[in-house]
Amino acid sequence: MKLAVTGLATSLLLLFFAVPLGTAAAQSQEKEKVPRVGYISPGSSDDPMRLRRFEAFREGLRELGYVEGQSIVLEPRWAEGKYDRYPALAADLVRLKVDVIVAMSGAATQATQQTTRTVPIVMSLVMDPVGSGLVPSLAHPGGNVTGISMMAPDLVGKQLQVLKEVVPKVSRVALLRNPANPASAPWLREAEAAARALGLRLQTLEARNPQEIDSAFAAMTRWVARSAVFRLPVL
Repeated sequence: MKLAVTGLATSLLLLFFAVPLGTAAAQSQEKEKVPRVGYISPGSSDDPMRLRRFEAFREGLRELGYVEGQSIVLEPRWAEGKYDRYPALAADLVRLKVDVIVAMSGAATQATQQTTRTVPIVMSLVMDPVGSGLVPSLAHPGGNVTGISMMAPDLVGKQLQVLKEVVPKVSRVALLRNPANPASAPWLREAEAAARALGLRLQTLEARNPQEIDSAFAAMTRWVARSAVFRLPVL
């Protein structure tokens, strides 16, 4: 986790240093300016896991010489599990004229990208930025999006294979996904292909927010009976 956050902080610094400056006066003003960084999290400000990630981000910046309140200003925004809030949160940060926005999920990155094509966006915890249409390629992302990718959709096939080896008699697998997360589409395609190859029957259930997860699990329990339950980690 620490390495990923440090890499994210490094991406931010590269964005700052890459901003072209014109005259000497402009350069002098830029040196005096304190960078303002927006941060969009899918969770809540009182969620211990989300707070640990935010603190790790702060720590990564401190290690690179950026101290909050002195050489950098952080503007965190919390979706509170309501992903339809992403556009408003991104628009608020754009109005504040932040220098860069850190988006902590594929859905947050997508909403921020749709809000601005000029403010640099640093994505994190994005499963497949190419497959979800956020960037044209990893080598040349183009546009205003960069950051860290968790390229792992192909792992879902391996996970189903291991499940079949551990529980040979399993025949039905319930799969929970968040359709609002653009990364869930490539995961679903991989899961469907792997299930066909393994002779498994796949039942897909959807949950767009934490409130829908309980009902999705209840539906899983009714459907799978004694079969195994498999959950995509893209919520």
